[in-house]
This record gives sequence, C-alpha cells and structure tokens, in this order.
Amino acid sequence: MTRSISAARTAALVGDFDRSPAYVGLSDALVLLVGDGRIGLDVRLPSERELTEALGVSRTTVTRAYARLREAGYAEARQGSGTFTRVPGGSARAHDRALLPRPGDHEAIDLNCAAPSAPPQLAGAYAAAGAELPAYLGGHGYFPAGMPDLQAAIARDYEARGLPTDPEQVMVTPGALSAASIVAQALTGPGDRALVESPVYPNATQAIACSGARLAANPVDPEGWDLDAVGAALRQVAPRIAYLIPDFQNPTGHLMTDEQRERYADHLRRAHVVPVVDEAHQALALEGQAMPRPFAAFHRDTISIGSASKSFWGGLRLGWIRAPHAMVERLTHARVSLDLGAPVLEQLVLTRLLADPAPLLEGHRARLREARDRLVAALRAQLPDWEFVVPAGGLALWCRLPVARATALAAAGERLGVIVAPGPVFAAEGGLDRFVRIPWTRPVEELEEGVRRLAAAWAGVGEAGGPGRPARVMVA
Repeated sequence: MTRSISAARTAALVGDFDRSPAYVGLSDALVLLVGDGRIGLDVRLPSERELTEALGVSRTTVTRAYARLREAGYAEARQGSGTFTRVPGGSARAHDRALLPRPGDHEAIDLNCAAPSAPPQLAGAYAAAGAELPAYLGGHGYFPAGMPDLQAAIARDYEARGLPTDPEQVMVTPGALSAASIVAQALTGPGDRALVESPVYPNATQAIACSGARLAANPVDPEGWDLDAVGAALRQVAPRIAYLIPDFQNPTGHLMTDEQRERYADHLRRAHVVPVVDEAHQALALEGQAMPRPFAAFHRDTISIGSASKSFWGGLRLGWIRAPHAMVERLTHARVSLDLGAPVLEQLVLTRLLADPAPLLEGHRARLREARDRLVAALRAQLPDWEFVVPAGGLALWCRLPVARATALAAAGERLGVIVAPGPVFAAEGGLDRFVRIPWTRPVEELEEGVRRLAAAWAGVGEAGGPGRPARVMVA
C-alpha cells in the first residue's frame, strides 16, 4: 500500500521555515523531517500544486525545493506516481551490524532500541559548532575532564535542579556507558560486589562487570522499589557500589520520589556504599511535572551519570560524571587508562544545546508523549490481556504477559518482521520471561504496525510457547 502525507500535514510540520531564499528553507526543513522520521521513508509527498496552496508560496518555490531534495538524495521522482521520500544510501545506512546483526534486521521494525531520533534543532547546532571548531585546531584536542565551557554548562544544569555543583566536579565522557566503565574501574576490582537493580539496563551492568566486580541483583517490582528489601540486600551483600536508576527506571519506567530517595540514601550511608546513579532519562518528564531533587542532594558521596543520548540524540555520544571533589582525582586516573577525552566537535554542539535547552526539550518531549500515547492505545486495542503501568516519562513500556513466553514471543516476532527485547535481557540474575520492553521511540506508524505484528506473534506463542533464539548482543 502506498503511503502518503497530505499538504496540510506537511505545511504544519515544516512550520515557519527560513525564506531567504524560500526554496532552500523549505528543502532544508523537509530534509530534517525525513531524517528524523517525522516523515517516513517511501512516503509520497504532496503534489507541487497542493503544497503551493497549503504553504502560500509560489509554485517555483516548491518545484525548486523538491528538485533540491532529489539532488540531496532525500527524494525520488517516480514516473506517473509523484515524489517519494528516501535517504542517501538507502534505509540500511541508519543501522549498524552490532545492533542489527541478523539477516532481515534492516527491513524489520526495530523495537529493541529505546533511542529517539534527533530533534530538528540538532542540525543547526552542529553547523554552528562547526564554525567554532577552527579555533581549537591549533591545540592538541585532548580534554580528559571535558571542555571547560561544557563542564560549566553541565554544572549550571545541576544548580538549576537544586544541586550546587562546581564545574571541576564534572567529567565529560563519550557516553553514559563510558562513564559507568570509568566509575567501576575507579571504585571496584576483581571480587568486589556491586549491587544492581533487576530488571536493569543491561549494557550498564555489563560495563560495571568488566571491572571484575561481581553483580548482585536487587529486584525492582512492577510496582516500584521495596526499600526494606534494599536495606536487607545492602547488609547481606556488602557491596562497594550500588547502581540505581531513580529517574524513569530503565526498563520499568518508575520514578523515585523525594521521600524514597531520602530513605534509600539513608540505607546506603549506613552500609557505607557509594551510590552510582544513572540519570540518563532525567530530562524526559513527559507530563510537564516537577522532578524530584537529584539523588546526590540526599547523599553527598553520590556519583551521578548523565547522558545526552536520550534527551538529545544517541549519535551525539556524550555523557558525563558528576562526583564529589574527593573522588575526582581517582576517577581521572581511571579515565585516562580508558581514553583521553570526548570529541571536540560534539562537546561544542552540546555546549550550545545546554545554553538554552528548554525549546528543544519541549518539542522533543511533545513528540515522545504523542508516540507513547499512540503505543498505549495500540496495545490496549490489540493486546488487552497485557498489563503495564503508563510511565510519566522515559522511553519505554514494561509489559507483563499473561504467561512466561517473552523469549518465544521475541523469536516469533522476528519471523514477522518486528524486533523486541524480552524480559530476560534485563534480568541481572535470570528470570523475567513474563515481561517485554517496548519503547515508543519509533515513528507512530511503525509503532502501530509493530504492535499489530506482535499481536500476530503472540497469537501463535501465547499458549503453547515456541522455539527460543539466542539473545541479541545488546539493546539500547
């Protein structure tokens, strides 16, 4: 079936594009819309006449914009059918073999990766940062702690959240996983214990385990954290560090309240355990609600890990560590054994984004909120026996199945062209085959079609089960 987008919808999406000259502004706006998925691939664009009327511009403007779009590789004309969207190099250019390694993966709907497309302002930030870059080319380009302006911008963000922070407490890293590796390298060694949540983001716990630390699981219930159980686990396990995700926990979506943070911090102090707090989803409050104070406001020895990947774009590949002054030198020694700093261009980009993040984040959260609501509606309509709590933020639903068939469901789904992560992927010590994580980070049409395919897969495995398949190397 041919997909198309109306002239009215296209006009609404391009908005108040740059009109100096208009055809360039229109084509640039369309490139961003195709690139970030708001206009899908192989979608028929409005005719030149229809878009001319909808935008109130000249026919020449639209004609030249479409021509420029085709020249850039973002559209193609089909004889007698119209102009259709594409991307340079084809759709496979957006994927990597490590994330999608199996035959047919590139054609499937990928619900394994909980990472959104870039907001439209990102391209402009890169262009502006590129203009700043020559000023840094005369130096060595290494910033093991981070570029000072970016350290200051991150520190100001913590200040705005109620946590006074010195820029020297901030270390910029090539992503949150790199930050977790640095912390584990600095604070743990072979045989040390690390308490981690379960279910939990598996890539982070793998990064911690690579230091030689032994992982001990502390369950996070479908209803949230059992803080009495946390206290008991800390006494029994005696870990060096405790890794937790209080802000829209991945994958459950739970948000820890101020009161819960205070109690959790008290347990950690009594046990003399350093909290390592993953704040990757902290900026993704989708209901406009006020967020709790940072965990570090309740425990001064907290090491906080942040990320630009979820709130801005995964391709930015920047994260950071916010640590007490007393731990900075130790973390720096660990860091230089792994790498010597994050890329300069990306640091310049993030510095610009953090100078005024509100407009970008407002639109980003609006897109994610719409996608979440459409995903929820599709699941309730097509899989009414699945249970889930709708999170007020974050990027994914944690669905409880009527029976423990998540691994079989994932295998059946792949045969029908949808990739999803079953619960055992997120289990620190096994189990959780009654759960599946479904992110809302794909375009809404893909989400709805993905749910349709999952419903068909579930119809085949929900009662009898089916053959499993080895787990994927990683999820995002």
